[in-house]
Amino acid sequence: MAVESSAQWDGVVRRDSIKEKWAAQRDRLSDAAHSGDWETVFQVLDECPEWVNSGRLGGRSAYGPLHQAAWHGADVETVGRLLARGAWRTLRSTDGTRPVDIAVQRGHQHLVALLSPAYRHPQPQDVLDRLRTHLHRLIHHRSGSGGTGNDDLATQHALRLPDPTVLTELDIPCLWFPVPGMYGGFHIKLQGSELSVDSWVRVVGGSERTDLVTVDGVRLQEGRML
Repeated sequence: MAVESSAQWDGVVRRDSIKEKWAAQRDRLSDAAHSGDWETVFQVLDECPEWVNSGRLGGRSAYGPLHQAAWHGADVETVGRLLARGAWRTLRSTDGTRPVDIAVQRGHQHLVALLSPAYRHPQPQDVLDRLRTHLHRLIHHRSGSGGTGNDDLATQHALRLPDPTVLTELDIPCLWFPVPGMYGGFHIKLQGSELSVDSWVRVVGGSERTDLVTVDGVRLQEGRML
């Protein structure tokens, strides 16, 4: 499946889901962000720019580098560099905290305006919540085992599934979500109050499909509702 240029949602949270050398680099990124070593953070991101929103492997908070920058009260230049590389202001940690929330809680007032989300494609929160629920159902369905009786790949790898809220702040509201073991993944596009989702899944026949996620459910390409 051809994937147009878009932001990437990194859902990998388990160490055994990626090669050891990349796991070591992820550790290096997470350790550097946790300690406020921004020089090392940007060195890693120079090599792996798609990790700008990635959390620690095996971590519980799902803090990305921007969350850590907010926690440390990093200078405006550092935060601006993360934003320029595609860090998401709307990305929520496991407990629902955004970077701006952390800055407010820790009294880093110099970062509040910079970290406040700018919504380019605003949608009501209840709409986004319902889209997220149905999108996750679709991902589990399309990353299925092809009748083998095993869990779907998203479950096998305990992936952190995409939150459509981040699409609302992107200039082009598109997101690529690769899934380990799929030799493909999901391309998610916000269209008004709906999501158009292209998928390519090797384990269920290598088929490319386009499904539509609405607030009422999922309209599968096959013509039925999920």
